[in-house]
Amino acid sequence: MATLTIYHNPRCSKSRQTLELLTNANAEVEIIEYLKTPPSVEQVKTILSILDIEPRALIRTKEAEYKEQNLNNKDLTDTQLIAAMVATPKLIERPIVVKGNQACIGRPPENVLALL
Repeated sequence: MATLTIYHNPRCSKSRQTLELLTNANAEVEIIEYLKTPPSVEQVKTILSILDIEPRALIRTKEAEYKEQNLNNKDLTDTQLIAAMVATPKLIERPIVVKGNQACIGRPPENVLALL
């Protein structure tokens, strides 16, 4: 079985539940605590490409930082939105699980079972 990478926030219940599902399935998991080790611009672009979504779909809109940074501004470019996620990783939806050229967001956590 290929290694799965989880972009994980241990304070998030959905992230913990997703990791538990993967662990219970005996999956080989690389854990990246993305708040401590934020993804690079290239990593975010790769994740977006694999998920086949636009940057706005990966941003947590209910975080205070979303409003503080005026990220609801429709004139912002994808480059600006990605830069905001890299600079403020708390804005990135979680958890994200990647397996090779497949990925999913663990909301609900059961979404990740498709990668096993």
